[in-house]
Amino acid sequence: MDMVLSAVGTVASGALSGAGGEMGRRTSERLYRLLDRAPAEPGSAVTGAAGDGQRLVLPVTDQERTAAASRLVELARTSPDFARELGEWVREASWLAPRAVPAVAHGASRPQMLPPTTAVFTDREEVADWIRALLDDADRPPGAPTVAALTGPGGIGKTAAVVQCAHELRERFPDGTLFVDLAGASAGTALTPSDVLARFLERLGVPPAMVPGDEARQRDLFRDCTADRRMIVVLDNAHDDAQVLPLLPASPGCLVLVTSRHRLSRLVAEHGAHPFTLRPLSTADSVLLLRRIAGRERSAAPDEAVRAVAEGTGGIPLAVCTTGAGLAVREHLSWDRVAQQLSDRIHGRRQTGVPMGEHPREDPADPVRLAQEMTYGELTPECAAFYRALAVWSWPTVTVLCAAHAAGVDEDEARELLEQLARVHLLEEVGEERYRFHDLARAYARERAIAEDGPGVMAAAVRRVAVGYLRFAAGADFRVLPLRWRLGPAYTGLTLPDRRDPADGRLALAELRRERENLAAVVQAAEHHGFDELVWQLCEAMWGLHLMLGFHAQWVDTHLRGVEAARRCAAEFGDRRAVGRMLVQLAFGYIGLGQAHDAEEALEQAVSADRDCGHRRGEASAVEALGLLRLKLWRHGEAQRGFEEAREILRRIREGDDGWRDVPRATALLEHHIGRAQARQRNFTAAFAQLNDALARFRRLPGGGDTYNEGRVYMSLGEAHLDAGDPDLARVCLDKAVETMETEGAALQHADALELRARCHRLSHRPAEETEDLRTAAAYYEENGDRAGADRVRARLAELEEAAGRPV
Repeated sequence: MDMVLSAVGTVASGALSGAGGEMGRRTSERLYRLLDRAPAEPGSAVTGAAGDGQRLVLPVTDQERTAAASRLVELARTSPDFARELGEWVREASWLAPRAVPAVAHGASRPQMLPPTTAVFTDREEVADWIRALLDDADRPPGAPTVAALTGPGGIGKTAAVVQCAHELRERFPDGTLFVDLAGASAGTALTPSDVLARFLERLGVPPAMVPGDEARQRDLFRDCTADRRMIVVLDNAHDDAQVLPLLPASPGCLVLVTSRHRLSRLVAEHGAHPFTLRPLSTADSVLLLRRIAGRERSAAPDEAVRAVAEGTGGIPLAVCTTGAGLAVREHLSWDRVAQQLSDRIHGRRQTGVPMGEHPREDPADPVRLAQEMTYGELTPECAAFYRALAVWSWPTVTVLCAAHAAGVDEDEARELLEQLARVHLLEEVGEERYRFHDLARAYARERAIAEDGPGVMAAAVRRVAVGYLRFAAGADFRVLPLRWRLGPAYTGLTLPDRRDPADGRLALAELRRERENLAAVVQAAEHHGFDELVWQLCEAMWGLHLMLGFHAQWVDTHLRGVEAARRCAAEFGDRRAVGRMLVQLAFGYIGLGQAHDAEEALEQAVSADRDCGHRRGEASAVEALGLLRLKLWRHGEAQRGFEEAREILRRIREGDDGWRDVPRATALLEHHIGRAQARQRNFTAAFAQLNDALARFRRLPGGGDTYNEGRVYMSLGEAHLDAGDPDLARVCLDKAVETMETEGAALQHADALELRARCHRLSHRPAEETEDLRTAAAYYEENGDRAGADRVRARLAELEEAAGRPV
């Protein structure tokens, strides 16, 4: 029962999210056929009332899944043939489950995510000694990782200390290191556990398409992936316990290093974390660090002057580093002058209080703020304005694109100014042409922007960044999915080169992925400042990113904002078509999270919104999406009627109307969907006619037809012939599918077609041909990063080898 229940859950979740691809869909339909043979108990949760009688529904809830598993197990107990089929299906389903990659597996990922250490790191030997003592403690509790929690105020050097310790301890943890900046300075900037888990799982070798959409399953898979591993997990800058707890590995061989400004009481009380409060550097160590940062090129200075500067920084490493960096790059600054400036500021603050624009609760003699004030005062006016412009929003990272648009300068000037700020320690370079603020530095820069520039200038900077990112995202999205129907002026005039690199789409998707977190931040910033027309267009431009890679929690968050922004625009003479468009895209995000009810509700709202504004192309798209959802949910008759309704809506679009040029291709896609729905209802005669009509329509499309979708139809024809019990006709169709996908360079679809054709050979008792197709499919899966597909095919090859008694 447990194995069957697990398989039902895996297949049902994958059917909604699409995580298992075409194999997942076929396994879901096979579950439907198995349940259709098992008699249902009266009132069972796996049936429901439809307009045309009783029907099976995809088991989405826990109750429905338990009922479905019980039905299958009950029939298996009374029918050996059914039990054998059920066993085969359970094995098939097991390959769809997200798989942990043990550290001992061939080709296992051993991530090395630690940022580099600083060459001027000073002191903190007590932290390293303390962590080693924890690891070497013979009495530490078995069965749990060692968790060390460093706390202290901002700028005290928590990150530098744990990164240095992690580097020193790497040899004791050979299975890799995971690192994340949780951005927990505030609740508004803190990363969600789901976002972090998705990032960690990919680095541990889980293919993006196999990363679950919901946090609970991500957490379970993360614990599987880290089980029995010896690795370091660094959770830097945590906001609270709730952010950290889902990210803890279960392996006792792991070391978890957490930093936070706040006490993490639950982490200590419930998970045995060891707390450590980090203190300021001693004056002697502050002097040593200052001299290291200022460099040997600086003229010699009296010890008294250096000591005075060190004392002025209060032993806070961020203040020491910022002050030392200013001395390093500005030869005209003397040690005596810096010491005097610090002294004057401390004395002046204590006498007069907090200057205008600064937070009244700040310590008036805060060394970090004093150091930032001094460094800021030494910037050129152009660099100071640039610094303020970068801080108008909490961007996850500051790229050249972001900086140039925020400040209204060209990219070459932005590069130079970014380097200037990094040299004086107001920014930190975290990757190639990618920077970040320490949050205290950003807070100070933002205060200066409020005081010197005002809200209007800051809002204008946010708008420029949003426009720049929209232009970037729309261009990349167009390269990822050039044939899709899209909405918004950002796509106007975009074209593809005649001789396009076949890898260009993948490169564009990688570009979107690198900017994913910044894009989400831009959506939030644009919403905050009321730039609603940019909010929904940014969401539209992220469609290819989310459709191809998921990240469902972010998808839903951004598109909820997109829906509301589109509604506000529509109420103020904006593009009313955007409301339905945003609702459709939001629905796909819900589907990825397994929230079928929310998805259906969003799509029904989308249909109404597009109908109300007379947008037939959008209405057809929404009705089509509703049909696709119902097809996933096994509501095949409803799905077919939805596709037919969408086709009728398209027929009412006239030349010159929005979407007119897209009607032939959209109609061909709907004919394909209708044929698939008919085949699921085992109405094979109608399905074959419908699918062949779709094939002809794709061939007649302008520009030489749509060869890729011809191949998709051949796949559907082959699958329908297999379901109808005719593997020979299926093989004829799949021969064409294999040929087409190879010509198109669609590697994973090519592998899927080969795997399906191998099933034809199996049913026709042609083991040699089956073996050949499976070998080729496995190679394609491996070459294109689909480890689950390769493992599944290799398992079938092993069965053939065993049956033949010889290597294959």
